[in-house]
Amino acid sequence: MRYLPNIAGVALLITGLVLLLLFVVPRIEPQFPDSINEKEQTPMPTMLHPVVQEKKEELIDRSSKQGISIVITDGYRSKEEQDKLYEKGRTSKGSVVTNVRGGGSYHNYGLAIDFALKQKNGNIVWDMQRDGNHNGKADWMEVVSIAKDLGFEWGGDWASFKDYPHLQMDFGLTIRELKNGNRPKVNNLAEK
Repeated sequence: MRYLPNIAGVALLITGLVLLLLFVVPRIEPQFPDSINEKEQTPMPTMLHPVVQEKKEELIDRSSKQGISIVITDGYRSKEEQDKLYEKGRTSKGSVVTNVRGGGSYHNYGLAIDFALKQKNGNIVWDMQRDGNHNGKADWMEVVSIAKDLGFEWGGDWASFKDYPHLQMDFGLTIRELKNGNRPKVNNLAEK
């Protein structure tokens, strides 16, 4: 004789599982914090990180002592400003200047600056060969060397989409980590 399941027992078991799924499972709190809520609780910066600001000023000063005048052409940039830059060469006139949308740049987190050289007549140039201090070295690369000594990473060292005016300090954080609400601490970073 074959075993036949008790239909009433199976129906009761299915009903119990459905009730469990409907009323008990949704009330169980997740074990890990929801990254979306974490992002919402971490405000976006609105200015350069204090260490980046300090090192930017030091870069200007040390470059000047080498006879090189520089200007910072960009620093902190909002997500909206980043999106407008991203549109250049795509949906608005101009050349492509960035490959990342708002939230995808270290500028958006106050961790990057862009620089250019300033001539004696006040003109701003992005001439990487210029030797305005007449020491046999390209001024641009002298500034890059000073920046690296101060802890900046140079966009000209990137494998793709080289960004020669770009200097950043990531403090060991990736863009993904920054998007997820991680921020560099202010204390104990001046030596980086």
